[in-house]
Amino acid sequence: MKDIFQVIDTIQLSEKATLLTETNNEYVFKVNPNANKLEIREAVEKLFGKKVASVRTANYQGKKKRERRADFGRTKSWKKAFVKLADGETIELV
Repeated sequence: MKDIFQVIDTIQLSEKATLLTETNNEYVFKVNPNANKLEIREAVEKLFGKKVASVRTANYQGKKKRERRADFGRTKSWKKAFVKLADGETIELV
């Protein structure tokens, strides 16, 4: 297993992520693109000390960016993880 600090990059704080937290007890994390669901589950359980019920992941391709020349570049591709905690568990986001 990878180091838990290499698996989870940041927590996503957006309107959609906040709505998922309030309704489904799901938290959204930006994670390492090479991390799998088991590594994400173990990292969240060790880092926050909470019981994880399920993990869903989504891969996002980098956006096209135009350079000064006629070429196009891309931003970095990334992966998002939706982590659902067990009933009664919450993560304090302060």
